[in-house]
Amino acid sequence: MTYNETLEYLFEQLPMFHRIGPAAYKANLDNTHAIMELLDHPELDFRCVHIAGTNGKGSVSNMLASILQQSGYKTGLYTSPHLKDFRERIRIDGKMIGKNDVVRFVKKHRKAFEKIQPSFFEWTVGLAFDYFSVKDVDIAIIETGLGGRLDSTNVVTPLVSVITNVQWDHMNLLGNTLQKIATEKAGIIKKDVPVVIGTTQKETTTIFKKKAQQHQAPVCFADQIFKATIIEEESDPFHLALDIRKNKQPYIRDLKLDLGGWYQSKNIPAVLATVEILQERGFELNRKNIRKALASVKKNTGFAGRWQVLGKNPLIIADTGHNTDGIAAVLSQLLKYDFRKLHMVVGMVSDKDVSTVLKMFPKNASYYFCKPDIPRGLAAGILKKEALACGLKGKSYDSVGDALTAAKHEAGKNDLIFVGGSTFVVGESN
Repeated sequence: MTYNETLEYLFEQLPMFHRIGPAAYKANLDNTHAIMELLDHPELDFRCVHIAGTNGKGSVSNMLASILQQSGYKTGLYTSPHLKDFRERIRIDGKMIGKNDVVRFVKKHRKAFEKIQPSFFEWTVGLAFDYFSVKDVDIAIIETGLGGRLDSTNVVTPLVSVITNVQWDHMNLLGNTLQKIATEKAGIIKKDVPVVIGTTQKETTTIFKKKAQQHQAPVCFADQIFKATIIEEESDPFHLALDIRKNKQPYIRDLKLDLGGWYQSKNIPAVLATVEILQERGFELNRKNIRKALASVKKNTGFAGRWQVLGKNPLIIADTGHNTDGIAAVLSQLLKYDFRKLHMVVGMVSDKDVSTVLKMFPKNASYYFCKPDIPRGLAAGILKKEALACGLKGKSYDSVGDALTAAKHEAGKNDLIFVGGSTFVVGESN
């Protein structure tokens, strides 16, 4: 098979959650264990950090990878979903897995794997872990796909487990209370493995403490140790500057990030708490390299889609935030910018709580509704109708590209265009 034929096999023949939704979700690890057995257990060949959470896990993963890479460690990074290129999911030192590596792996294992009948995600976990093993990485940052306890990545025993936060998302699969969702995320906690909780939440704290105690896993709540304060909230959309305090004492002053979203101030405590545990494990991660790494996350790892500036005059900002918490964080920053008129290019997937999210959007903006180009994308006409019921006015378009083109045509140079509502909308706008 060619690379394109290989991709078509992975995308079209295998159940893929991001395309078709819950039908592709496997509620056990049987297939993954079988795949690891077939591959001679690559998950045992490298050290790793395992990261779960509702929001922020992609940012935390990329920031940690950047720090380790900047410090001279050969660093694997496994994340999902991808924005444009499947190979974004699997990187070493920021470089995507080679097309030939993907083709060779699928060709070699296809017959044996098909007996297991894995999902797309199970295939890619096998590919990633095998690649990190063959390439002999010093450490890998492994982001869960969905949940934690039953996520395919949950066959690793990491140096440290990280849970960024717990919010409302995927309730049909993970549970309809924060406590139930937290229980699924807590499934990544392992015996004697330190765990970092990014955000202290009264609904979930007891669950994490109890699970950690059961596994004799040291637990720390990062936001009780580190506090990041944004310097100059009205700063440019390209960068973020933070003052960091540890246990209420100055720790790092004027820490510059090449990530512009203010919500990154909530993610930094988890990053720094994890760095300290890795330092205790023998990793040499000094303050100078931490500064350099956080100022170069996008350059080091290829990270995209989080408060991403797609253009100026008019300013065009895209963000993958898609649940109520993510959208709230994005809007709070967006609405503080100085603009003449706001244009919102919005698309969503059909298995989300669309009306709850739409009610959060500003009514005095022009809307351009579109459908992400995946089977579970919500039809633009239906989205427009739902939006109208929430007091939002605009037109529907056949594609993300058409919607963005229309917004650019309508917008003046002092206007602001936002692109989002779904990871897939952002992917198609890149």
